[in-house]
Amino acid sequence: QVKMAESGGGLVAPGGSLRLSCSASGSATSGNIFRILDMHWYRQAPGKQREFVASISVSGATTYADSVKGRFTISRDDAQDMGYLQMNSLKLEDTAVYYCNAEVKTMLLFNPVDAWGQGTLVTVSE
Repeated sequence: QVKMAESGGGLVAPGGSLRLSCSASGSATSGNIFRILDMHWYRQAPGKQREFVASISVSGATTYADSVKGRFTISRDDAQDMGYLQMNSLKLEDTAVYYCNAEVKTMLLFNPVDAWGQGTLVTVSE
């Protein structure tokens, strides 16, 4: 119904930076995006459970996991229905598939849709 698509993953050396992007788009069923409410980034490392990384509310308030605080920055561009995760000072343990998730209000559906992307792989390696 609502498609979230991540991009920007790749291979980076420790200490490097990457910027992940997340786009939202509607469908014939949901209609166009009316508004993205809270937006989140999660990650799942090999052999581990998916974990919270960062959130940004509709008002712009941000929350971060302790493991990324001070290194990652979440942001959003509501005019473009986009979200971003700037990742600096990357560490080996940041290697994971990163997922975008958002509550999205659409033109045709009464309730917000809990939408997930397919993920983008970030590999931090020497």
